[in-house]
Amino acid sequence: MTTSVNRVVLPPAFPDHTQLPESDGTFVKNFQEHPQSLILTDSLGQILQQRHPDGQYAIGQDCGIYWRETEPPEKGAEAPDWFYVPNVPPNLDGQIRRSYVLWREHIAPLIALEFASGNGDEKRDRTPLSRTDEGLLTKPGKFWVYEQVMRIPYYGIYEINSGRLEVYRLIDGYYRLLELNERGHFAIVLLGVELGLWQGSYQNQEMLWLRWWDEEGNLLLIGDERAELEREIAREQRERADSAEQARQQAEQARQAEFQARRAAIPRLLGMGLSAEQVAEALSLSVEEVTENAGE
Repeated sequence: MTTSVNRVVLPPAFPDHTQLPESDGTFVKNFQEHPQSLILTDSLGQILQQRHPDGQYAIGQDCGIYWRETEPPEKGAEAPDWFYVPNVPPNLDGQIRRSYVLWREHIAPLIALEFASGNGDEKRDRTPLSRTDEGLLTKPGKFWVYEQVMRIPYYGIYEINSGRLEVYRLIDGYYRLLELNERGHFAIVLLGVELGLWQGSYQNQEMLWLRWWDEEGNLLLIGDERAELEREIAREQRERADSAEQARQQAEQARQAEFQARRAAIPRLLGMGLSAEQVAEALSLSVEEVTENAGE
């Protein structure tokens, strides 16, 4: 008797970051986006080193986060202008990440930031994923995907032209708009920092920039600022050392002048009939010093 076995056909494995497009083919919207991402990443480095001494974290800058399989694949991805994912390796199997594939790593970014060239309406799109009567899937809004699918704890929208910044926090499954603290910043409690706006020049552009502050309200510096601060501290230390040396030399000169004055008074006091012991006591000298200088 022959027993037949039905062959089980498994679905293909989900693709990984090397098999998915790293771009949706659109251009970066303005010249400020890349410097803005760089200033955020650079200044946050020290905080992330403290939080992840093992180096296990990833920062994406205009990189795709894949959350759903679609055809073409890039329709199932969103690409925040800047995002941070804790507790994941910066590289995968020795390869630089080309995208972040949520269905393989299962750890959502802690914060995602979008830089809007216009009024930011597309960043606030709450359209849910649904099917039309014809069975076609509608494209969900970015806000809805971050809130309901990726469930990113913090989501910030910065309107570059108006200088308006909104930060949302995921509370009870929905984004709630945060209020500014007394310093005019948004507290990113889970990261131990504050996010706000800073007027200044960076990479030859004078404008309002998104910047980080620590929980005490101290601006987190970028590399150039840290180097300038170190130079200023070194200069002040040299000036203090120079001032201390000048003070020491002046004190030594005053001591020598006082000693010379006391030595000059020895013959006069001895001539008045005082003994060497009395002169030594009066001038705070030793008897030997009085004797040695008695004839001057």
